Amino acid sequence: MGVSALLLALGVLVLTDALTMDVDITQRGPVGPKTVPVVVGIGLLLVAALLAVDVLRGGRGQAETGEDVDLTEPADWRTVALLSGVFLGSAVLIEPLGFPAAGALLFWGAAYALGSRRVDRDPLIAAVLSLATYALFDKLLGVPLPGGPLMGVL
Repeated sequence: MGVSALLLALGVLVLTDALTMDVDITQRGPVGPKTVPVVVGIGLLLVAALLAVDVLRGGRGQAETGEDVDLTEPADWRTVALLSGVFLGSAVLIEPLGFPAAGALLFWGAAYALGSRRVDRDPLIAAVLSLATYALFDKLLGVPLPGGPLMGVL
């Protein structure tokens, strides 16, 4: 019931905030900025009510069966360190190199850290994935990303 109460409170908070949002009618499009928060708030209230009814009827969730993990094996700190380094490196390089180059290094570095050793294929896939991500966000969605030295080319 605690999760249901939390969802109820969160739904009320989201709906209250969405419905009291000050939006000028001339600034919004056909959907408006209130639409998604209202839908999310109603969804939270609906899930809270359904969960409360299920719990009151005696419904219980299944016990956790666990993951397929061997707990006797030590943690792979090398992979964690490599992934952290690649992530931090791309965060530092995104401004001087731009998103396409820093993103390609991020994708290639993450693949390497997670075990891929295909140096003939991985850089190409990383570059295509990074350029596609840049084009999607910067050109189609209008979210400005730094282009870096490639700004004139892209």
